[in-house]
Amino acid sequence: MNAPDQKSKNIGIIAYLTIIGWVIALVMNNEKQSEYASFHIRQMLGIMLTGLAINAITWIQFDYAYFHFADRILQALVFVIWLFGFIPAVQGEKKPIPFLGDYFQDWFKSIG
Repeated sequence: MNAPDQKSKNIGIIAYLTIIGWVIALVMNNEKQSEYASFHIRQMLGIMLTGLAINAITWIQFDYAYFHFADRILQALVFVIWLFGFIPAVQGEKKPIPFLGDYFQDWFKSIG
C-alpha cells in the first residue's frame, strides 16, 4: 500500500480529535477527496455513534447501580476502540478497527 500524503494523514489524525476535529476533517477532505482521510472519517463516525449509543442505553438505566459500573466498562471499551483507530491513523495505515470497522466503512460509504 502506498503511504498517504502528509495532508491526508493530517486529516485522518484530526478526524479522531473530538467531534469538532471530525467536522474539521470532513470539511478539509471535501476540498480534495482522499480515500485515506475518508476511511478514517468513517471509522471515527462509527466510533462516535457507538459511544453515543452506549451513553443513551446506560443513561436510560441510570436507576440501577450496576449500570453505572457497566457504563464505566463500556466507556473504557470505546476508548480502546478509539485507540485502535487513532494509532493506525498516526502511523499512516488504513486498518479497520476490530469487529466493527468493516461495517462502518460499508454503512458510511457515502461520507467522506
